[in-house]
This record gives sequence, structure tokens and C-alpha cells, in this order.
Amino acid sequence: MKYISLITLLLFSLATPLVAQQDTDEPIEGELIEGELGVVQDETGAAEDEESLEDGSAEEGSLDADIEALKKEVLSLNRDLFILEEDLLFPANTQFSIFLSMDAGALFSLDSVQVKVDDKNVANHLYTERELAALKRGGVQRLYIGNLPSGEHEIIAIFTGIGPKGRDYRRGESIVIEKTTEPQFVEFMIADDTGKEQPQFDVRVWE
Repeated sequence: MKYISLITLLLFSLATPLVAQQDTDEPIEGELIEGELGVVQDETGAAEDEESLEDGSAEEGSLDADIEALKKEVLSLNRDLFILEEDLLFPANTQFSIFLSMDAGALFSLDSVQVKVDDKNVANHLYTERELAALKRGGVQRLYIGNLPSGEHEIIAIFTGIGPKGRDYRRGESIVIEKTTEPQFVEFMIADDTGKEQPQFDVRVWE
């Protein structure tokens, strides 16, 4: 019996660490909670990152809009300054402008124009293909702006280019105007006269 008791005691002492080891291998409730909290924290961090990106995009869009608005304000200010400068340099009672328009292409291709006022050369212009294309689309070019005193004045425009059948063509057009105390404008117009198969040059005065 003594040996049996010793063997039983020995077996019991050997079995006890195994039970303790098994108990320690079980997951601890506190550790599981910490793990879950860790996941929640990661998700919260990702959400905060997404919010930061959204805020950054919104700020960038707002900055672009502010830049565009500032550009528009600068353009508007430049236009107002330009108008003010013209009013100062060319008062209404002496202001005088010369314009050019074109409805030609088949019978005349413009290379250059020279403008004289009272036999004084005031403007010379050589045309590029881009400028001619703009005129043919209905654009109007201001050749000259200046001051003229009231009274009678002669305006002469000399056009040089390629006429019918590809030949060099040179044509002068003149008009005598009576300048008043109001701003005055002279417009030279070039068109194709298909009936005569020649370019046509007209001029008109308007205020």
C-alpha cells in the first residue's frame, strides 16, 4: 500500500503541470478584447485618412476656383484700364479710328495695307495666313486709332496682294471726311465682285 500511495502521489504531481499548461494555452479574454480593439482602431485610422484625402481634394478644388476667379478679375481690370487709357489718350471730341473688314478670297488675297491721313503715313501692316483667315471669318481689324481736329481730312488706303489669275494686284481707295466733335470711324471693306471678276473696295464712315 505504501508503494501504491507513492506511485499515486507521483502521478498526481506529474499531471498537475500538464493541467496548468493546458489552462495557459487557452485564449485570455482580455487579450481577445485588446485584439478586437486593435482592429477597431485600424479601421478608425483608415477612415481618418480617407477624410483627410477628401478634405485635401476639396481644398485643392477651392484653390483652383479662387485662381480662376482671380484671373477673370485681372482680365476685367486690364480691360477697364485699357479703356481708360484710350479715353485719356484719345478724347471723344478728337478720337478717330480706321478699320478693315473682308469678304474676299477667290479674287483677291491681301498681302499688306498702307494707310495715310492727310498724306501722312499712319499705318502699315503685313498679313499672316492666320490673320487673313480671321478676317475671312468675319473679323474686323482696327488699323489705326488717333486724334483728328475738327474739319476736313483725306484718308487713303493702299492694298497690295494677289488678284485674279494669280497676278500681283495693287489698289488705292480714298475718302474725304468731315471730322466733328464726336468720335468718328472709317471702315474699308474688301469683297469679291463675281460679276466683274474683280476685287471690290468700298469705304464708309460711321459714328
